[in-house]
Amino acid sequence: MFAARKRLGRSMTKTISAYGLVEAGDHIMVCVSGGKDSYTLLDLLWEAKTKAPFQFEVTAVHLDQGQPGYDGTPLRGWLERFAAPFQIVERDTYSTVIRVVAEGKSYCGPCSRMRRGILYDAAERLGCNKLALGHHRDDALETLLLNLFYSGKLQAMPARYTTDDGRFEVIRPLIECAEADIIEHAQETGYPILPCNLCGSQAGLRREKMGALLTELEQDNPNVRSVMLNALRNVRPSHLLDPGVERTAASSRGRLTVLDA
Repeated sequence: MFAARKRLGRSMTKTISAYGLVEAGDHIMVCVSGGKDSYTLLDLLWEAKTKAPFQFEVTAVHLDQGQPGYDGTPLRGWLERFAAPFQIVERDTYSTVIRVVAEGKSYCGPCSRMRRGILYDAAERLGCNKLALGHHRDDALETLLLNLFYSGKLQAMPARYTTDDGRFEVIRPLIECAEADIIEHAQETGYPILPCNLCGSQAGLRREKMGALLTELEQDNPNVRSVMLNALRNVRPSHLLDPGVERTAASSRGRLTVLDA
C-alpha cells in the first residue's frame, strides 16, 4: 500500500538532487491550487524537509480567484490540519479573465499571468526566495508536443528557472514524476480536490489532445512517456537546425578543451 507515494518521493528526491532545486536557507513558497499535483508537492516536500540534512522553510499559499461556486472550506480545513504554515490570498481574477478573453479562446494564458503576478507579490511579502510548482512529467511532455506542433519550437518545462525580474527562482520538484502515480497517491490520501471552473471548464483544449496522443502512442510503446522524458535529458545540439544552439554548444566544447589543456 502507498507504493505510489514511495515512487513519487524517490523521483522527487532524485530531481531535487540532480538540479539543485533546494538548498540550505531556502524559504520555498508552495503554490497550492487545490488540485492533486500541488497537494502532492506540498505533502512530499514537507516530508522531505523533516529528513533533509540542512534547514529550509516551506510555506503554502493558495490563491482564491473568485470563481463562481468556489468553496475553499475543504482546502482550508486540510491546510489547518497539516503541519505547514499557510496563507490564503483572495483576488478576483475570474471576472477580469472572462471580460478580456474572446469567446471560444483559452483562458489559461491571461489567467496564469495574473495569478503569477499575485503569487510573486505574496512570495516577496513572505520573504520567500523560491516558488515551487506542481508540474509533473506529463505536463512537460504535453508542453513539448504543444510547442512542436503549434509553436514551431523545441521547448518543454525546465526543472528550475529565474523569473524575468530576477526576484525568484521557480522550481518544479515533481517534473520527473508520472501523473499516474500522482493520481494513485491522491486517491489513496484523499486530498479534498477543488474543481477549476475556468480553464478546467473548457472542452477540447489542445493540451487534452496532446495527452490523448500520448495515450494512443502507449498502445504501441507502453514506455513512451519514459522514453520521451529521457529524450529531454539527452539533447544532441549538433543534430538540430538552430544555428544559435550549435554555436552555443561549439563554444562550450571550446571552453572545455581549453580547460582540459
